[in-house]
Amino acid sequence: MKVAVVKETFPGERRVALVPAVLKQLNRTGIEVVVESGAGQSAGYEDREYEENGAKIVGSRQEAFQADAISQVRCLGANPEAGQADLDLLRKGHILLGSCDPLGNPQAIQQLADRGVTLLALEMIPRITRAQSMDVLSSMATIAGYRAVLLGAVELPKMFPLMMTAAGTVSPARVFVIGAGVAGLQAIATSRRLGAVVHAYDVRPAVREQVESLGGKFVELQLEADESEDKGGYAKAMGEEFYQKQREFMAEVAAESDVVITTAAIPGKQSPLLITESAVRGMSRGSVIIDLAAERGGNCELSEPDQRVEKYGVTILGPTNLPSEIPYHASQMYSKNMATLLSHLVNEGQLQLDMTDEINRNTTVAHQGDVCNNRIREILGLDPLPDPVEEKESAGHKT
Repeated sequence: MKVAVVKETFPGERRVALVPAVLKQLNRTGIEVVVESGAGQSAGYEDREYEENGAKIVGSRQEAFQADAISQVRCLGANPEAGQADLDLLRKGHILLGSCDPLGNPQAIQQLADRGVTLLALEMIPRITRAQSMDVLSSMATIAGYRAVLLGAVELPKMFPLMMTAAGTVSPARVFVIGAGVAGLQAIATSRRLGAVVHAYDVRPAVREQVESLGGKFVELQLEADESEDKGGYAKAMGEEFYQKQREFMAEVAAESDVVITTAAIPGKQSPLLITESAVRGMSRGSVIIDLAAERGGNCELSEPDQRVEKYGVTILGPTNLPSEIPYHASQMYSKNMATLLSHLVNEGQLQLDMTDEINRNTTVAHQGDVCNNRIREILGLDPLPDPVEEKESAGHKT
């Protein structure tokens, strides 16, 4: 089986889907790798490094797309405009692996299914123990949380750590992290390493222990939140009454903070509004908000995707692709996730798509000319497909 690594075409995307270090792992499963010339250059990986690790370099995108499978950071869906150009290069039976925003742009999944492409969406990796090493969302969220703190530190007209100098004592900065998922926890850890006093909030009270283990103080809103997490471990949308009380609480804590980092995103849905314009007005001049949910509307009412907004003396940033700003290590982590998934799927050079396996079933969103993930089918208004596990069990009972 041949897997191609192609240049990313999404504007500003500097990551690469596979780095040279993972190629030997793939070779052991019977995978040959071809690389479009220059695919890894913007991430810091030269063609010669791929060749030294057994890859074949090809000069054109068309030649790369002759491979059995194409690995990308952003497939059509996560690359809605430039990604259209690759449609003509895809053929029936082609295998496509990468991030594709399946819940946010299901129409793109339908397009690929109509072409007979087998699409594996890395965002859909289930949050189970044996799939942790394939979890792209967690890997990239780790980088986003780290980078968000650095952006806040640069923008803030104060220093993060407590300093006692001959010129006087400098008080530590106060950082408020909203959302204690992977990005939030990394933001807490990085802020603490820089010396800030950190408070954190999450709708799931169960994460208190994780926040406190990193040196943060968990602030709790006394509201019913038992149903705040879905089966996959992701935060779930709540009712408007809940969000109204939450916003009032957020405003109180934000007013006492120098930097606010928001990370509350719900896959495929509008980000919950947590920091209102009124809350921004109540913050001190020079304060900074880093809104990591800006791509889907933002947690802050005033944030705009990839824009710098200054209002009421507060700087608001809404970065949507922070991992691409650290492309070398982001590619390394993404690549390890991708290679582990490929090793799981391929045996002796052949793709094995056993749909009774939870990883395969969740990740495969298009196959044999159809959208085969029921969450996406529901959004598209399609009838659900039978559960392959139940079908297998039923067949077993019959025999």
